Amino acid sequence: MNRWIYAGLLALSVAVPAAAQVPEAQRIPGTPRNTLTVLREIDADNYDPPRSTARGAGELVYMMSDTLVSLDWDQRTVRPGLAESWTVSEDGKLYTFRLRRDVTFCDGKPFTARDVVYTINRWINPETRSPVRWRAGPVKEVRAVDDYTVEYELNEPYGELLYQLTLFFASIVDQASVERLGANFGVQGFNGTGPYCWVSWSPRGDFVLQRHPSYRWGPPIYQNPAPQVDRIVWRVIPEANTRLAALQTGQGDVTQYIPYVALNQLRAVPNLRVTRQQNYFWDFFLGFKVDKPVVSDPVIRRAVNLAVNRPAVVQATFFGAADPMRGYLNPNVAGFDAQAAGLVPQFNAEEARRILDEGGWRMGSDGIRVKDGQRATFLLYGLQTNEWRRMAEAIQADLRRVGIEMRIQLWDATVGWGKLATQEFDAFVMSYPYISATDGFALYFDSGNRPTPNRMNWQDAETDRFLRIAKSGLTQQERDAAIAGAQRRIAEANVWLPIAHEQLWLASTQRVEGARPHGIYGVALYKGLDLRLTR
Repeated sequence: MNRWIYAGLLALSVAVPAAAQVPEAQRIPGTPRNTLTVLREIDADNYDPPRSTARGAGELVYMMSDTLVSLDWDQRTVRPGLAESWTVSEDGKLYTFRLRRDVTFCDGKPFTARDVVYTINRWINPETRSPVRWRAGPVKEVRAVDDYTVEYELNEPYGELLYQLTLFFASIVDQASVERLGANFGVQGFNGTGPYCWVSWSPRGDFVLQRHPSYRWGPPIYQNPAPQVDRIVWRVIPEANTRLAALQTGQGDVTQYIPYVALNQLRAVPNLRVTRQQNYFWDFFLGFKVDKPVVSDPVIRRAVNLAVNRPAVVQATFFGAADPMRGYLNPNVAGFDAQAAGLVPQFNAEEARRILDEGGWRMGSDGIRVKDGQRATFLLYGLQTNEWRRMAEAIQADLRRVGIEMRIQLWDATVGWGKLATQEFDAFVMSYPYISATDGFALYFDSGNRPTPNRMNWQDAETDRFLRIAKSGLTQQERDAAIAGAQRRIAEANVWLPIAHEQLWLASTQRVEGARPHGIYGVALYKGLDLRLTR
C-alpha cells in the first residue's frame, strides 16, 4: 500500500469536517450555488463523438447529446432514447425508428429525422476517419421517411446494432454547428440535444456545462427526465492525493476516479457515499502474438495461464477493487458462455511445470527453460501505469518460478499506442470496455482486424465463421450459440491470459443525492439526470 496516500486519507478523515458540512461559501469561489463539480483524472483529445474513443470524451458527450436508444442499468436491456419506438424487419436488415417530437438542440433548433441521417452518414464517411465506424454496422442507407421516422437499412443483418447505437459514438449532432466549426467541432464548441450544453473547455483543466432548459426527454431508466443541476464543472486533477483531498474538503462533489489503494478507506470515511455498479464490463488481459517464437507454442501459452496466481496478482494490484477473471468475459455480460469460462486454466504451478516438461521445454542452467535451442523468453509491451507495472512484475515473478522469462517494456501513453501497433513485441497488456460478448470478441479476434486491435495476429477460419454468425444471425438463439463457439475456440487456444474485471465505484459527498454509477463504456455518470444538490 502507498503509505503516503494512506496517511493522507487518515489525516483528512480525522482533521477535516465532512465535505457535506463544509459551508457553501467555502466551496469553489465564483461558481453559482447549484453547481456540481465532478473530479476526474484525465481529459480527452476532443469531444466530437465519432472521432474519439477516450472514456473522458464519453463522459461529456453523453451529457451534451443523446443517442437513438439508451442502455439500462443492467447493461443488457436497450431502452428508448431519441427514438420512442422501433421495429426490425423479418430479414434483420431494416430498422425503422419512430422519433420523439418534443426534442430540441441546445440552440433551440427542433430535432428531426434529418439530423439522424446526417449524423450516421458523417460517422461512416471515410473522410471523418472515425476509428469506430465499424460499430455502425454494414450500412446500406439511412434515410428520413418523414420528419420523425428514420429507416436504417443494412446490407446484411447485424444483431449488435441496437447495442452499438447506445454508445456515445452514435450521439446525434447538429449539421449546421459541425459545418460552422469544421475540424474544431468538439474542440471549440458543440451543439447537441443532451441535458447539458457546452459553456467552455480549458484543456487539462475545467469543462463547464449548463443545464439545457428545455430538456424533458431523458431515458426511462431515470426517475427525473430533466436535469436537476444548473451547472456542472468537470475538473481534471491528475494527482490522486490532490483529487481525494478536493473531494473531502468540499472542492469537489463526486468522482469515479478513486485510487484502488484508497477505496476501503474512503468507504469508511463519514459523510461520503461510495456506491458500486455490479454490471460493469472493463477488463484487463495479457495477449500473446500467436505467430511469434516461444508464444506460438500452445504449451507455453497454457503454462503461462497455469503459472500465474491471478487472485494474488489482482489483490496486490487493485487492493480488492477488482475481481480475478476466470474466463474471458464478465459473467454478467450478454452472451457469456460458462462452458468456455471453464476451459480457461486456473492457477496450478505444478501442472505448469509438468506440461512444460512434457512439451520438451527443459530447465536450463540459468533457470530458464530451453527447447530446440530456443530459450523460453518473450517480450511484453504495455502502457506505463502503476497498475500495469505492478501486474507485469507480479506475473513476471510467477513465470520465473516455472522457468519462463518475461521481459517487460512499458511505454508512456504518448508513444505507447504507436508501439502497440507494431510487430516488435511478443505479448502485450491492455484493458478495454465492452457491452456484449460479441462486441468484445468481434473487436479483438476477427482476423480482419489484424494487426490492430487484433494484436494477437489470431487468424482462424472457425473463429471468423462463429463471429460472422454472431453478428449476422437472424435469431438470438443462433447468435448466442455462435458467440459461445467463438469463446470456446479462443479459450482452448489460450490466446490471452485473462487477468482482472475492474470494479466501478462512485464516491460523492452528502451534498449530492441520486449519484449512481452506470458504467456504459466506462462512464459512471452517463446522463446524470437524477443528480441533485441538497445545498
